[in-house]
Amino acid sequence: MEHSAGAAAAVSFIGIEPLTVLALLALGFLGGMLSGFIGSGGAFVLTPGMMNLGVLGPVAVASNMCHKFPKALVGAWKRRKLGHVDFKLGAVIGVSAIGGVMVGVRIQEAIIRAWGSAGSNLYISLTFVLILFTVGFSMLRDSQKSMRSGSSEEGTPKFAQRVAKLNIPPMMYFRQANARVTLWVTVPAGFATGILAATIAVGGFIGVPSMIYIIGAPPFVASGTELIVAFFMGMEGTIEWAVRGYVDLRLVVLIFAGSLIGVQVGAAGTAYVKQYMIKFVSAAIMLLAGLSRVMVIPVYLSDAGVISLAKGTHDVLGLLSSVILYGTLVVAAGIITVAMIKGRRESVREALIPKPEGIHLDAARVADTPES
Repeated sequence: MEHSAGAAAAVSFIGIEPLTVLALLALGFLGGMLSGFIGSGGAFVLTPGMMNLGVLGPVAVASNMCHKFPKALVGAWKRRKLGHVDFKLGAVIGVSAIGGVMVGVRIQEAIIRAWGSAGSNLYISLTFVLILFTVGFSMLRDSQKSMRSGSSEEGTPKFAQRVAKLNIPPMMYFRQANARVTLWVTVPAGFATGILAATIAVGGFIGVPSMIYIIGAPPFVASGTELIVAFFMGMEGTIEWAVRGYVDLRLVVLIFAGSLIGVQVGAAGTAYVKQYMIKFVSAAIMLLAGLSRVMVIPVYLSDAGVISLAKGTHDVLGLLSSVILYGTLVVAAGIITVAMIKGRRESVREALIPKPEGIHLDAARVADTPES
């Protein structure tokens, strides 16, 4: 039987109880903290987080995208002051992402018409598992290499170096990212990011790695610039989903209220941590969030009538998924907080160490000496 998009949305808005309000505010704060810290951290825990509270997948995706673009703007402004945002790169990828969003919404809408809300929930969870595990293991391996080397500065990835040699007009130079690439590299990256954002409300974990490993942007700049891309995608996604009746403004307001504070805390934390720490935190959250989605795949298969699942098993799997996801958020917030405190202390300690005056005098003499 086919299900209309409008009918699916009409029965999907959950009741908002006091405990639900607190849970959504906390979810927004922790998701915003991650988003400000790693650029892509908020969205891929907010969508599953809302689904674990009983929100159906299509509404979680739509409401997530609606709250995303004002939050992303706040985070980008904060990161701009730290020199972590390449506005030109963000605009180029963001415009391409708008096209991807338009296509992605229609893909999700087709799934709902064919298989209903249960099919959409299953599709969202399977997509999360596939991409979170793929990207998470890749970033974890890369961060471990950086940790073993003990280097806080990283060179341009080898693949990005090869991409930079593709001299196919029009070529574009992105000053803050210190990268020169062909437009035909940025367009596919943006389009794919937009499709993913529209179907599961997440695009950053394709956008950030693509800027690092394909375009060659430093991790700090990639995560900061992704907030610009998120603004473009969130704005277009909000329009696309709102006209179809999927945006729950109650969820939007509560999530946004919590994330507005969290995103500023997370963004400030990037000033005190090493680049590989961003990758490590990203990877850890992705893998655990992916595991959380694995737990509920049998639940959605049961809801879709594909398999038979006892109610007790159904409830236990849902509980395990929630515990893993919310536990991940709390632990990740702790990691970011500890890294901020440790980094802040190191910065203060270095600032208090007096520098030999002789070095400054010699440097001044050298600067004043005419060239021979």
